[in-house]
Amino acid sequence: MISKFIDREEEISLVEEEWRKEGGRLIILYGRRRIGKTRLLTEFIKDKKGIFYIAEDSSVQIQINGLKDKIADFLNDPLLRTLEIKDWAQLFEYLAKNMPEERFYLIIDEFSYLIKSDKKILSVLQRLWDTVFKSSSALIVLSGSMLGLMSDMVLSYASPLYGRRTRDILLEELAFKHAKMFASFSFQEAMKLYFIIGGVPEYLLKAAEYNSLKKFLEREFFTKMGYFYREPYFIISQEFKELKSYFSILNAIAYGNTKPTDIANFVGVEGRKIYPYLENLIRMGFIERQTSIFGNPRKGIYLIKDNVFDFWFNFVFKYREEIEKEFFTFRDDEVSAYYGKKFENFVRREVFRHLSYTKAGRWWHRDEEIDIVAVNEPTRDIAFFECKWSELRRNDVKGIIKNLERKAKLVRWNNDERRESFGVIARKIEDKKMLRNGGYLIYDLEDIEKML
Repeated sequence: MISKFIDREEEISLVEEEWRKEGGRLIILYGRRRIGKTRLLTEFIKDKKGIFYIAEDSSVQIQINGLKDKIADFLNDPLLRTLEIKDWAQLFEYLAKNMPEERFYLIIDEFSYLIKSDKKILSVLQRLWDTVFKSSSALIVLSGSMLGLMSDMVLSYASPLYGRRTRDILLEELAFKHAKMFASFSFQEAMKLYFIIGGVPEYLLKAAEYNSLKKFLEREFFTKMGYFYREPYFIISQEFKELKSYFSILNAIAYGNTKPTDIANFVGVEGRKIYPYLENLIRMGFIERQTSIFGNPRKGIYLIKDNVFDFWFNFVFKYREEIEKEFFTFRDDEVSAYYGKKFENFVRREVFRHLSYTKAGRWWHRDEEIDIVAVNEPTRDIAFFECKWSELRRNDVKGIIKNLERKAKLVRWNNDERRESFGVIARKIEDKKMLRNGGYLIYDLEDIEKML
């Protein structure tokens, strides 16, 4: 299993930059559970002095006592240990009066638990920031996993801390080129793993315990004691009170209901009432809204963005009865359509940034659809691509290209001046050289591996 710290150079650099600046600094670090916030902060403090407190979901007094002990350790202050401190104001005022002149850090990890227990901590920090910490040697980091709470209570205009932070960092999933470094899988197996669990470091570490993707899925997804068997329940219940409603919406989308009216009908609510739920799920990063690249931006569809949620609803939640009764057998051929959908998204997001196009996206109009349309606006170049998670022969590719040429006539973009190209991206393509000599844009996993 891999133990070294992977990627996060940009985030570490931003925090280091704040550390080197003069005066007090206030950083808000937030991101979903298991994304690596604690590991990032642990890496940052290796050669530095300060206070690192990881909060728990407990009573206010237990939280105060926990942070008090950490401050006492840092200040080497046995008196503080004996003091009875009943509120956050007392504790932070004590630190403000006794903090060192040289640069130090105060990191409160899982800060959202403190807000959940006592919202007054925000006003206390705001007052002491304005009067003391702003001009001090303190670098304060408030880190949290409850995205809704962090957004509403810490980052929003209504927050007492609004306008005080000197930096906010949203920690997101690792890109594939870094995620594939965790497990000792082949390039193709690593890509499948990424389609299933994404770039969440703790998930990748769990997968790295296995030398087979199939065994990992059987043990951790498709058994009642598996690591991922109830994971979406934990995540959704942490963020939302209406667990049933949000689960129903995610299930509806996983089943192919991508339009708001279809989702509402599946869930059993009025069409206009579905939008606040959808917006909340987008804000949390669980779903995304897509529009046709040249279409009406008001006519979008909704898809599950989080890979774990997408796979879980398609295979674990769907077959939970069989899994509970212990007679479920996972067949790789059954997941082929899922891999195909994820492959298309992967290519659009991770591959096209390496190609010379200024814009790329899906295109659809009525019953016609093209997986990827890419344009280079300065040169008037436009390319039409089909993505296939399969092995293709030369005649297969030519058939796909012929259909693309037909659909391309329906795409309205600089019709009189544009220069058209057509391509296919697949798991494996035979006779690539010959197809490329024919003027087609051809890529398979071998090319993608070199590219990334």
